[in-house]
Amino acid sequence: MKYLIGEFNCTIDSKCRVLLPVQLKKQLSPDDQSTFIINRGFEKCLIIYLLSEWEKVSSELSRLNTYNKKKRDFVRYFLRGATPISLDTSNRLLLPKQLLDYAGIKKDIILSAQFNKIEIWSKEIYENVMTDEPEDFAKLAEEVMGEKDDFPEVENNEE
Repeated sequence: MKYLIGEFNCTIDSKCRVLLPVQLKKQLSPDDQSTFIINRGFEKCLIIYLLSEWEKVSSELSRLNTYNKKKRDFVRYFLRGATPISLDTSNRLLLPKQLLDYAGIKKDIILSAQFNKIEIWSKEIYENVMTDEPEDFAKLAEEVMGEKDDFPEVENNEE
């Protein structure tokens, strides 16, 4: 699977539908263009999972020991609101009203494609979150990604 990228400004219509941008749809394989799973994000956003990716996430969740209360609670909260959605003949997705309310989405949204999922944000909330960029992004990158020595060696074929 190739990774999804891009930020897309979109609008929710009065029937809670959003047109999937052509540039984003072109990044999807034909198998991933019909059915998706939409769910709550960890922050005040929604996440659209490709069905193939949702199957991987579900498989991970199903391996958790639900006799453990924390794991049981996590599964319950994570799956709360998860809903299958499909593209209609006009390439629109019907977004569940209860999920839009959770994310504070009214009309203007940002679709943020990230590798194997698409986040949906209220444009206002997204802009506020993104203006809170860490002062020292380079330091954050080092902490998150590790030092160069942590990466596998790359062969140098120059002679």
